[in-house]
Amino acid sequence: MVWRRLAGAVLAAGLALLAAPAAGAQPAAVERGPGHETDPQGYRGKPAGGDWLGAYKWRGQQVWCVQYSLLAPDSNVEYRDGDELLSKGGSRLPDDVAGSISYLLLRYANTQSNDEAAALAHLLHTWTAYEDPAKGISLDPNSDFRHIAYNADFHFRQLGRFGQAQQAVGRLEAEAAANRGPWSVKVSAPEKEQVIGTPDTWVVDVTKTDGGQVAGAPVSVELTDATLEGGGGAGGELATPTDGKALAVQVVPTGPNPSVTVKLDSPADRPKVHVPANTDMQRIVTTGGEKKLTANASTTAKTPPGVVKVAKTDAETGKAIAGVALKVTAADGTSPAKRQDDGNLTGPEGAPLVLQTSADGTAEVPDLRTPQEVCLVEVAPAKGYEEFFDPNAPPKVCGTVEAGQTLALALTNKPDKPIVPITIPAGSEGAGVVAKAAYTSEVSTGALIGFGGVVLLGAALLGAVVRRRVTARS
Repeated sequence: MVWRRLAGAVLAAGLALLAAPAAGAQPAAVERGPGHETDPQGYRGKPAGGDWLGAYKWRGQQVWCVQYSLLAPDSNVEYRDGDELLSKGGSRLPDDVAGSISYLLLRYANTQSNDEAAALAHLLHTWTAYEDPAKGISLDPNSDFRHIAYNADFHFRQLGRFGQAQQAVGRLEAEAAANRGPWSVKVSAPEKEQVIGTPDTWVVDVTKTDGGQVAGAPVSVELTDATLEGGGGAGGELATPTDGKALAVQVVPTGPNPSVTVKLDSPADRPKVHVPANTDMQRIVTTGGEKKLTANASTTAKTPPGVVKVAKTDAETGKAIAGVALKVTAADGTSPAKRQDDGNLTGPEGAPLVLQTSADGTAEVPDLRTPQEVCLVEVAPAKGYEEFFDPNAPPKVCGTVEAGQTLALALTNKPDKPIVPITIPAGSEGAGVVAKAAYTSEVSTGALIGFGGVVLLGAALLGAVVRRRVTARS
């Protein structure tokens, strides 16, 4: 069922029957609300007409009354706040009865159902205008309007003439017994870490004295640094489930300190009455005694994690380089980067994590705390790129990874200078043998000097041989 929240300061509760004391007629400014008119219960001095089981309108508000057989509430008559509700004979109501009345007033005071209104009126007067011989309250039809008790069996049979009125009596009575106060409320934040922009479940427990959940209770939710999932904004009106489970609220953090506050009306331990200026008029039982319950929970939330993706390529060809070892560090290039859980991103030995580029030359680092500056530092060169690798100043690329974003980085390597093979004939004695030498396209100065020395030394030796040959011929 839909719980109808009470509005206004004086919504009354109780049972009123359209019956007047023998001393006078009904007031002129009496207006009925929802309910049913039954055959009258007889007593001495009973005026003509049936009994009204239902609500009244008092100064525009839907109200309920107690003290069976007194005058119905007149909008021209003032009421003042009184003490707790007592029986018609002035006895204190048992705790369970008082709690049930408070619950039904909170739950059904604004009902527009004729059957529910008649059932509520019947229960209220059954519980308050019972036989109490010690107080002179009796079912004796010779009793006057001040001493006549409410004949519950008679009126229940009368309700059988109207739709579901009798069934409503049983339903409301059982619901009141199951949900009467006092209630308590608790809000629980999720245990796991919250991420800004990601919904998670907060739990609202509205419990009774036996620890069970209150079903169908209206709850006002107010959020800070958060919104309700599905565009619900920073607050709203919800209701506890009818299946006996706690209320699960999907909350999306929007800032670092999400907080959820819930407020609701709980039935009072004991309802209070409003007393009319005319002592022949029925008292009004209001919901002014209901309890205002509040509960709050809060936690912290982090920005969504980020991802770093690096592409390693050849500086000249643009082709991907696989197998390059890269160290993931913070901005200083030495200390580890931070994971989303604020732990250090390290390898098995506790040093900054080292990874290798895959076949397509890329490597990816997920689940990084944001925002933070992250660097990827080359640990060792890939094969074919050793020549220009300086271990004292290795290639490095850095950037700031933002919340929920992928930071794309690029790092290039200059390839080694090509080595060109040459073939030198080995002479007749070495027919079929090929000696292979290698040279680089760029020779160092020292190498050139050495090569020149070799050439000069060969020329000198060749001159000496020639001179010896000449001398031998002469």
